[in-house]
Amino acid sequence: MATTEVTCRSCGTGPLHEILSLGDSPLADRLLTPEQCHEPEPTAPLDVVLCSACSLMQLTHSVPPEELFCRDYPYYSSVSPTLLAHFQASAEAIIEDRRLDANSLVVELASNDGYMLRHFHRAGIPVLGIDPADGPARAAQGAGIPTRTTFFTQGLAKSLRDEEGLRADIILANNVLAHVPDLNGFVAGIRTLLKPDGQAVIEVPYAVDLVDKLEFDTIYHQHLCYFTVTALDQLFRRHGLYLNHVDRTEIHGGSLRLFVEHTERPDTSVTDLLRWERTRGITTLAYFTDFAARTENLRRQLMTLLDGIKAEGRRIVGYGAAAKATTLMNFCGIDGRHLDYIVDLSPHKQGLYTGGNHLPIRKPDCLVTDRPDYTLILAWNFADEIIAQQRQYLDVGGQFIVPLPEPRLVNAPAIA
Repeated sequence: MATTEVTCRSCGTGPLHEILSLGDSPLADRLLTPEQCHEPEPTAPLDVVLCSACSLMQLTHSVPPEELFCRDYPYYSSVSPTLLAHFQASAEAIIEDRRLDANSLVVELASNDGYMLRHFHRAGIPVLGIDPADGPARAAQGAGIPTRTTFFTQGLAKSLRDEEGLRADIILANNVLAHVPDLNGFVAGIRTLLKPDGQAVIEVPYAVDLVDKLEFDTIYHQHLCYFTVTALDQLFRRHGLYLNHVDRTEIHGGSLRLFVEHTERPDTSVTDLLRWERTRGITTLAYFTDFAARTENLRRQLMTLLDGIKAEGRRIVGYGAAAKATTLMNFCGIDGRHLDYIVDLSPHKQGLYTGGNHLPIRKPDCLVTDRPDYTLILAWNFADEIIAQQRQYLDVGGQFIVPLPEPRLVNAPAIA
């Protein structure tokens, strides 16, 4: 199923140096019906390498995007209040800063269920969403957000510009740049569709946070690339675009919000980060040398904790049937011997089973009615949100396990 890359996805050269191998893994976000649990499941390697030429951290294997995003894709951005608040604030800031109005056009690539475009739409600003996942795209359309159910490509960008006369004042691309197999075609498409005075606002997980905070479970088949500012600056320049401002945010364990334009005018947020990455050696292989050893040590710590709890006869469940949960459970060997089931807030996931270990996915209400002793927060990037929502579970004696960057317990006295 997967194809192997022998040159860099960005600059096309190399060489590529291995950083970490997480082994063969089930496909993230491929949740199963009861019938599918008895069928063969596709897997693919999760091997991470670094390009010595442009400093891009990337996977060596690509799974066809149609397999990852077009088959009952279960991820709906609007399920998380944290995400909604984050992108509402971003939308409101863009509207004010760029003085958008009814004569503007905002296009979002990988617009999901309209979680962000809704804020522009409500302000009377024309919008267009582009997303290949049928379910989320239908949800956006049902909410009144015009959405094309397809992948964004350079060809589509040319069609929108030349055949439909569309040019975007703002192009949004949140947590999608890492997903695209044709990285250069995607960025070239942004340049094609963006007005000469337009701005692309792009969010990506920050590879520095991934390594420093040991967020290895952010590595899964949808995430083909893991970006530093250095790698991004080179990527955009290759296509006549320029990174002029960057914000660091806490979302998803640490991300970058990038402001990209046709004209080069970088402020100190860009130049300072580029200098800081060089000073820390982030653009070199040496920065990544102990990443694999630290990941293996975390696996031992977490499994020692879980095995010890089970040896005491205690019950554990998981919270969050997220993509990162697939990587964490598969790499650590977590299955039905450790977790009774997983709960998830998304109704689109409830009643299904996780890939690989086939754990049932239930409603979060089970934490209070069933009262497991411990709950492993697999969607740890929303740990604060989950803990706040489940205070009643803590009050009846339940405890949470947050696995990264090192396993820790959270109980009611700890947050009193």
